Amino acid sequence: MRWRDIKKGKKPEKKISLDTTPYASIPSKIKAFLTDMFMIMMPLAYIVTYLIMDGKDDMQNSLIARNSLWIVYGIILMLFWSLKGQTPGYKAYNIKVIDIKTKENPSILRSFLRYIFFVISSTTIVGELIAFFRDDKKTLHDLLSGTCVIKLK
Repeated sequence: MRWRDIKKGKKPEKKISLDTTPYASIPSKIKAFLTDMFMIMMPLAYIVTYLIMDGKDDMQNSLIARNSLWIVYGIILMLFWSLKGQTPGYKAYNIKVIDIKTKENPSILRSFLRYIFFVISSTTIVGELIAFFRDDKKTLHDLLSGTCVIKLK
């Protein structure tokens, strides 16, 4: 920080350095995912199943309802990632998604790509297993979207 900035009373910006910031562990990412599923997806599923549709059987038979549920869930996640960098589950386990290049919250486009790649890599399960073989614990959707999940202090 420059002396004239200190003299004017400006506070130093907190920059995230990937050299000193540890990556989030796999168990904390799994627990955060499960927390998000229960805090975001389950209420959405209840609303769609019982308030919009006529019950479980109609929900199971409607491809449009199931797909729209995943789309709304994805939009909510993308908004959390791009605005705060954290979903409720990530906040509970003190982890955050950042853009690798800017070290800031990912843009809405990066968040969109991260969610699309998450759906694809989770479907094939190989994308999720990559994290077990990497030192930085990145999954396939993190590698493809240019994001990473870090542990906050």
